[in-house]
Amino acid sequence: MLSRVAETIYWLARQVERAENTARIVSVNANLLLDLPRGIAPGWKPLIDITGSNALFEEHYKDYGERQVVRFLLGDLRHSGSILSALASARENCRTIRDIVPREIWEEINSLYLFAGDHLSKGLTKTGRYGYLRQLIAGAQTIVGRLDGTTLRDQGYDFLLLGRLLERADMSSRIADVRSATLLPEADELRPFDTIQWVSVLKSMTAYQMYRRSEQIRVQRGPVLRFIFQNTFFPRSIRYCLDNARVNLEHLPRNEAALRALSRLARTLDHVEVTELTPEDLHQLVDDLQAGIAELHTEIAATWFLPPPAVLETAA
Repeated sequence: MLSRVAETIYWLARQVERAENTARIVSVNANLLLDLPRGIAPGWKPLIDITGSNALFEEHYKDYGERQVVRFLLGDLRHSGSILSALASARENCRTIRDIVPREIWEEINSLYLFAGDHLSKGLTKTGRYGYLRQLIAGAQTIVGRLDGTTLRDQGYDFLLLGRLLERADMSSRIADVRSATLLPEADELRPFDTIQWVSVLKSMTAYQMYRRSEQIRVQRGPVLRFIFQNTFFPRSIRYCLDNARVNLEHLPRNEAALRALSRLARTLDHVEVTELTPEDLHQLVDDLQAGIAELHTEIAATWFLPPPAVLETAA
């Protein structure tokens, strides 16, 4: 497979996954604010913290108000992680490999991109936001389902899954980190609200019902963190993403460096009891995991993708 095609497929998967996850966290945060008293609700800044784009946001917006944050995450093309930017990049990547992926995939991505742009004004309103985000999530899941159901199980499929799994693991770690940091202090009178917020953590990943099936106990901090980080059967847990990324890497040639990076990342997750972590320790674990995911991406890019143009010009 050509390096250009492999990289395009990889980023196509990451961008669709990014758009879906961003739509999820905006939707769940909006619902969370309705469930909590005004003085206790965490507001909208944690969503910018999740994306790690505070500097860019503050460059263009004066405060972390609801409308500003929602516009930044949904439709600001200056932000590469916004839903509209992610879908625009996915659309362009799909366009360049239309002879590789089924035609229906191009049509679905193009339709979702057009919907996101044409109906953005509805997504910025409180009354229209739920339906807008729900259709975006459904559209992204349709794309994922069509890709899984119609793509050859060749090396292209391995890169497709690698992109999806790395993006998913990264976003899951960010949601757990920032949501944990903004949850309520330990106090008996706040305990009911604490449960509501941990439920929101699970719902950010569409994990609430699967958590109840797997853990079979009430929603609380330790078991939720264990489920998100270390469950081997839930498709959005970090452990599941890493285990399945290994399967895809093992199908590819010259995979030694990438597998070593993945093993280091997995050891970071294995050698910790997440139920016992303080908020500070959890933040450090997430930093280590994100650094490991970035290292793994670097190894994948160095092994199978073309170097950036500047590197090629220097070498020439």
